[in-house]
Amino acid sequence: MLRLGSPRRRINVGLIGMTFIMSIFAGRLIQMQGLDSKVYEARAASQRLQTQQIPARRGTITDVAGHPLAVTAEAREIAIDPSVVPPAARPVVAQALAAYLGRSEQEMAAKLAVTGTRYQLLARDVDPGVAARLLKEGRVPGLTSKKTYRRLYPAGDLAGSLIGFVGDEGKGLGGMEAAKNSLLAGRDGEQRAETGRDGQPIPMTSTQRTAPVDGRDVRLTIDRDIQWAAQRAIAEQAKVAGASSGTVIVMDVRTAQIVAMANAPELDLNNWGKAPPGLYVNRAAADVFEPGSTNKVITAAATLEAGVVSPDTVFQVKDNIKCYDRVLRDAHPHPAEAMTFREAMAQSSNVATIMAARKIGSERLYRMLKAFGFGATPGGGVPGAGAGLLPDYKTWSGSQSCTVAYGQGVSVTALQMASVYQTIANGGVKIEPQIVAGTTDASGRFVPSAPGRKTRVVSERTAKEITTMLEAAVSAQGTGELAAIPGYRVAGKTGTADRYDQQLGRYDGYTASFVGFSPADAPRLVVLSVLQNPKNGHFGGQIAAPVFKDVMTFAIKSRKIPPTGSTAPAVRTRAGQ
Repeated sequence: MLRLGSPRRRINVGLIGMTFIMSIFAGRLIQMQGLDSKVYEARAASQRLQTQQIPARRGTITDVAGHPLAVTAEAREIAIDPSVVPPAARPVVAQALAAYLGRSEQEMAAKLAVTGTRYQLLARDVDPGVAARLLKEGRVPGLTSKKTYRRLYPAGDLAGSLIGFVGDEGKGLGGMEAAKNSLLAGRDGEQRAETGRDGQPIPMTSTQRTAPVDGRDVRLTIDRDIQWAAQRAIAEQAKVAGASSGTVIVMDVRTAQIVAMANAPELDLNNWGKAPPGLYVNRAAADVFEPGSTNKVITAAATLEAGVVSPDTVFQVKDNIKCYDRVLRDAHPHPAEAMTFREAMAQSSNVATIMAARKIGSERLYRMLKAFGFGATPGGGVPGAGAGLLPDYKTWSGSQSCTVAYGQGVSVTALQMASVYQTIANGGVKIEPQIVAGTTDASGRFVPSAPGRKTRVVSERTAKEITTMLEAAVSAQGTGELAAIPGYRVAGKTGTADRYDQQLGRYDGYTASFVGFSPADAPRLVVLSVLQNPKNGHFGGQIAAPVFKDVMTFAIKSRKIPPTGSTAPAVRTRAGQ
């Protein structure tokens, strides 16, 4: 009989224990290599398999002639593994990185100090040549370079807020860059490969590659040269007039294509990150204001269409008129006098306009405002285009039923008002404004945009009668004499309106404007100029009309539009004639 403490018993117990333990290990090994082998094999493969995004090249934005306004250039994204940089070497490495990448040594040192990660982004949009020199000459351990693209704007601030910009992640953040982002961006590709611990591909292993699909190009209707002239003219006048901002729109009468859309101040696209957010907004399409007397053409259209007045209808006009609880006045005091409707438009008489509007009533005036596009977005693809404000006529106050006739109590955008005059110049046919001339398809072929939708708003006869009235407004007898262009017939209208300040919550300052077209008898271009809150003068005929003249003169010369050689027809401008 064996004793409990005998060596043989201890050995047997030990062998049984070891056998039990080994069976556990064997079972686990069978589980890992047999039952769960696929799981671990997949897990190991996933650790080796790295997916790298292949960025698509973003499409180009050009002007109507193909001049580049937004382009994409190859760049590099530089990153580092901070864990492989010895602490003692960090100051020297930070100095080298700062010198090559144009960053501060403090910034680079801070990134190198983050040793809890194996990836630290150092810089985007690095020139490929600079990246190559850094990798070759810098002798920085753990440094990697990834191919990317960067967005460049060769024209700087030309149509800046209209074009918009692209953020660090390659997504359009404003203007056309945002509105056409899916078209411009294309589709990124990817490459999947097995890599070792050092991040290098393992030889003889398979790789999978999905090629990127580059973005398509967008061609705008903007003419680069006319855009430049418009921006220069409005910027200079805004400075002279002490205005808070200004806008110019140039539109082709026959197609409603926007030839120029200028703002002052304008957004410099190469420094958009340092600009105040207010400059990101394309004010020509988004900002609303009360149009003032430029709106009188709609009142004229409504009364002429209704047949209740003609250009030669005579009104006995005082310099004021009672409208419910208010007395409304003309811009300048004058004795009671007989005025033809044409003369009243030329002199921009508020009183005569109210007298004409009373012949049709608020409902018919409201319907004509809607027909011209008030209270609705213009369409046509202009980013951020606003609808303005057109209250229902049933809600108009007593005085508002009078002030709407001369452009107070309603709000519009510059784009909407330019569209009104395009309609008159086009014989009464409104065309949806266009900003995109076309795009390229998948094969790179240019595909023109469909023409804008056409709508007849007033008869051709009414449009021609209004045109003769607008010509009188630019004559020596009118308020827009400073808009006249030697050798060309010009039709247009001044506007001076009280300006509502959203921040103050009350009317403060003025909106000065002028809008017209030329040649008046064969219209080709519409030009609108607006100055907000000017301090040195405030009448549209004084400070906005000269901008119209400068821009229109440049545009008709640039487009090689000859004068028609005709003279304005003899019309009755005064009641006594």
